[in-house]
Amino acid sequence: MKQMTPKQMALGLLGIAAVMLSLSFAAVPFYNWFCRVTGFAGTTSVAAYAPDTVLDRKIIVRFDGSLEAGMPWEFKPEVPSMELRIGETGLAFYEAYNPTDRVVAGTASYNVTPDQAGGYFTKIECFCFTEQILKPGERVQMPVTFFVDPEIVKDKEAGKIKEITLSYTFHETALTPEQQAALATEADKTLN
Repeated sequence: MKQMTPKQMALGLLGIAAVMLSLSFAAVPFYNWFCRVTGFAGTTSVAAYAPDTVLDRKIIVRFDGSLEAGMPWEFKPEVPSMELRIGETGLAFYEAYNPTDRVVAGTASYNVTPDQAGGYFTKIECFCFTEQILKPGERVQMPVTFFVDPEIVKDKEAGKIKEITLSYTFHETALTPEQQAALATEADKTLN
């Protein structure tokens, strides 16, 4: 067997390091894609519209709202739960309030429990799809439109589920310089 030169050894190790670094960057998007496709870890699905089929069987959807440590907003669902038929479109609202004297931006992370329901709980529209920016003292109602896919009844485990909890956690996000400039321009317009 031919012995490697130090230069060949260094290039080989550099190549291995480059591959490992590339895989580490690919891991997060791959994991996110995997969770969206399979519903793993309670990750919900997204659809453009509700299914044509609405079953007679009903399911209870509970709503939960929390804040990351340090997030200054108040955030809660407007109703604790609702009952709807599987396949029926539901519309729920969450309320957010910024009690501070500064503009605060936030992004919501979300999941459903039990985890087996994740692939069947589908959102059509949601405040969680975009960053939310609240001015000082601003209170808003934020909608989420969703349905539980009728395919859930065919799943050996998920088909037995009678209640699903939809949970959101808001995290404070930094405003970009462009967002800050736009807010300052908007404030100037209202003062004039």
